[in-house]
Amino acid sequence: MSAQKAQLSRRGFLGGSLLFVAGAAVACSTDPAGGGSGGAKTTLNVWSHAYGEAGTQQALTRYAKAFTKANPDIAVKVTWTPGDYTGKLNATLLTDSAPDVFEIGDFSESLARQGQIAPLDDIYGSAKADFNPGAREMVTVDGKLYGVKTLDDVMMLYFRKSVLSKAGITPPTTFDALADAAKALSSKKTKGLFVGQDGLGDSAILAVFSNGGDLVADGKAAFGSPQAAEAVAGLKRLHDDKSLLLGFTTDWWDPAALNQNVVPMQWGGLWSMPAIKTALGDDFGVLPWPAFKAGVKPAVRVGGWSTCVNAKGKNVAAAKKFVQWLWIEQTDLQTDWSQSYGLHIPPRTSVAAKADKLTQGPAKDTVELAAQYGRNNPSTWNTAVSSLFSAAAMKVVRGQGDAGKLLADAAKKAQGEIDKQRA
Repeated sequence: MSAQKAQLSRRGFLGGSLLFVAGAAVACSTDPAGGGSGGAKTTLNVWSHAYGEAGTQQALTRYAKAFTKANPDIAVKVTWTPGDYTGKLNATLLTDSAPDVFEIGDFSESLARQGQIAPLDDIYGSAKADFNPGAREMVTVDGKLYGVKTLDDVMMLYFRKSVLSKAGITPPTTFDALADAAKALSSKKTKGLFVGQDGLGDSAILAVFSNGGDLVADGKAAFGSPQAAEAVAGLKRLHDDKSLLLGFTTDWWDPAALNQNVVPMQWGGLWSMPAIKTALGDDFGVLPWPAFKAGVKPAVRVGGWSTCVNAKGKNVAAAKKFVQWLWIEQTDLQTDWSQSYGLHIPPRTSVAAKADKLTQGPAKDTVELAAQYGRNNPSTWNTAVSSLFSAAAMKVVRGQGDAGKLLADAAKKAQGEIDKQRA
């Protein structure tokens, strides 16, 4: 899931006592390797955001123990970081308490350009070709790999088969059909579609992608284009029709609205599929965000998390060894990480091929949708840039201005932020 969502996401609600180091809020840590550091010469501090799936913190601690057992000279302290992970990480990277290894969501190339993260080409070896092209592209800056993708999070449209069938509605394959279905499935008491508490969520990004547009292209803000404006303006129809569920108790990343029969269609993530299957059995399917019009492709969003090494830390060699051991060499642990806590797609082709939970039903459909229609947010899509886009899109769907002008103005401002990152 997008790192921009992490501060109020399924991954951000887990609590924990906060410590304050050099003015930066950080979370509680395990003891090194989950126990005493023994005779270790080096102790690595490895940061993780607070995943919402049960068992994730324990799994990371278990992996750390296994690494130290294989490498007794290196202990590992796992720092579990709830709340605004990205903000806390960015603040801590400016201090002497910066972690040796840390994960980031939507990859930010500015960290590489600032010399904050180390190139990792040397730890990939022959496994480089085994990572899917999107996983490699996401962490590549000027031809060098600056991270290792640890999982692919796919986001797509869930729908209730029985509800659509009873209403005589075919699963929508165009935006017009989606809008028609959402309206037909809405009443004074119910709504047809949930894309987020604010009625926007990822839908503006998806609108751009599904009309053949880009958010950023070749270092230039591209969401001020005519096709972007056309598609974002189209979203206003969902608001005018009052087809969207607004202000639900949880956001789109949580499947509660679908599972509790509040809506028959919801934008969500693959990670929720086990919970959806438990609640609904086989009464659900998955779709991409429909193409805005004929001649363009639909879209699913592929996010996920990547692990990076702090280039300014004191333990770069040991940090690289840990990342190589866990995310390059230990394919059994990579499978465990992707399948045992929610559901995700392993970014390595060989590991994904052996992921038995992805071989049938809607999970298999999701894998195929990701391969066919998957789109990543660009590596310059940081909070400053995305906030400018989202604010403009929100004004569009609320009828507060012309889509072309609002998005073009936001793109001009965003270009300054992009230029800062790429300087």
